Amino acid sequence: MKYSVLVVDDDKLVNEFVVATLRRCGYTCEAVFSGEEGLTLLKRQQFDIVLADLKMKEIDGIALLKHARDLYPDIVYIIMTAYGTIETAVRAIKLGAYDFLLKPLHPETIEHILKRVTEMLRLKSENEIMRKDLAHRFQNIIGKSKAMKEVFDLISSVAEARSTVMITGASGTGKELVARAIHYASDRKGGPFIKLNCAALPENLVEAELFGYEKGAFTDAKKTNRGRFELADGGTLLLDEISEMPLNLQSKLLRVLQEREFERVGSSSTISVDVRIIATSNRNLKEYIAAKRFREDLFYRLNVIPIHLCPLNEKVEDIPLLVRHFIDKYNRENNKQVEGIEQSALSLLTRYHWPGNVRELENLIERAVVTTKRAMLAEDDFPADLALGPAADDVPGLKIPMKLEEGNKYLILKTLEKYNGNKTKAAEALGITTRTIRNKLAEYNLLEK
Repeated sequence: MKYSVLVVDDDKLVNEFVVATLRRCGYTCEAVFSGEEGLTLLKRQQFDIVLADLKMKEIDGIALLKHARDLYPDIVYIIMTAYGTIETAVRAIKLGAYDFLLKPLHPETIEHILKRVTEMLRLKSENEIMRKDLAHRFQNIIGKSKAMKEVFDLISSVAEARSTVMITGASGTGKELVARAIHYASDRKGGPFIKLNCAALPENLVEAELFGYEKGAFTDAKKTNRGRFELADGGTLLLDEISEMPLNLQSKLLRVLQEREFERVGSSSTISVDVRIIATSNRNLKEYIAAKRFREDLFYRLNVIPIHLCPLNEKVEDIPLLVRHFIDKYNRENNKQVEGIEQSALSLLTRYHWPGNVRELENLIERAVVTTKRAMLAEDDFPADLALGPAADDVPGLKIPMKLEEGNKYLILKTLEKYNGNKTKAAEALGITTRTIRNKLAEYNLLEK
C-alpha cells in the first residue's frame, strides 16, 4: 500500500529535498510552504503522514499539529526541527506527534523514520481488519496468537456438529464467549441459547432448574415450570461450571445425553428434546473423578470435543488487540473519545502476569477509559501494583512441566522486566547477544516499532 505524505516547510530547498527523497522511496507526496496552506489542504484532503517544520510564521508546527489531530485523530505527525528547538519538539510529541527529525536532514534518516511509520500503519491496519473480522465471526472473541487461531479453527470445525463440547480454562479466559460463538456459528443460531450456572444454585434447586417441575411437586411449586432443557429445545444449553453439579444429578444428566429425554420433577411423563450441550469448567475434572466427585462416564460423554483456553499470560501477543477492542467498547458505552494507549503503558500490560486473565484486563481498561483525562491511556491510568509482578512463590507464568521455548520466553521477558527493558543489560545477564533478544521479541510480536 502506498501511503500519502504532506510536507509543510517554508524553506523551498528543504521542502523540495524531502519531497524528492520520499517520492524516490515510493510515497505519494504533496508539498506546501506554510502552515496556513497546510491547514487548508488538510481540510480538503486526508493524508496518512504529515512532515512539518516546527518554526513557521502564523501557524507553526505545533499549531498545525493541534489542527491536524482535531481533523484526523489517527494521523501520523512528524516534526522537523533544528538542534536549538529540541525541547519544543519533545513538547510536540507529548501533544501527539509521532517523532521529530533534526535538521540538517539526511535521506537515510528520513527513509528510516518513514519505514518505521509505514510498518506501524500496516500493522495497525491489519490488526483493525482482523479485530473487526473476528468480532463479527466469533462473537467478539479477539486474538491473533497461535493458541487463539487454534480455538477459532475448532469453533469453525465443530459448530455444525451435534456432539457435546467441553470448554476448559481458568476463570476469566472467555469460556462462555466461546460457547456462544459455537452456537451462533451453527445451524442452531436461530434457536435459543440457554445457560445454567451449576455453581450458582443450591443443590436442591439444580434438578428443578434443569428439568423443570410440575405444580405441587414440592412445597413452593405453585405452578408447572419448564426447565432449562425444555427452554433450550432446538438450540444450545450451556452447563457452566459443570464440576459443581451434584453427584446424584450427574447420572440423570448422563441419561438425558444418551437418550435425549427426561421427566420433570413430580411427573412420570417423558419429554423429548433436541438440545446441543456445551459444558465448561475451570477445574481439573480428572482430579474430581479420582476424588469420586465427578462421574467418569459423564466426563467422557461431555468431553467428546475438548477445547482448552490458555491463560492470558501465555498469549501476550493478543493483548494489543484486546486493549484496542476494549477501548472502543468502553468509548461507546461511556461517550468517551480515548484514542489509544501509550507504548510504555502497553508494555506495562504485556509484562503483567494476569491472574484474572482477559476479564481482569477488560476491567482495567474500562476503569482507565472512564477515569482518564487524556487522549491516550498512560501508565498512571493503571494501578501501581501492575508493575510489581507476582510474589516469588506464586508465578503463574512459570509451571512444570512446560515446553523449553515457553521457559525461554518467560526468562527473557522477566529479565527484561528486571532491567527496565534494557536489552543490553538483559543480554549480559542471560549470556546471549542483544541481537538474539531482539530476534526473540520479534518472534513474540513484542518488538517496539
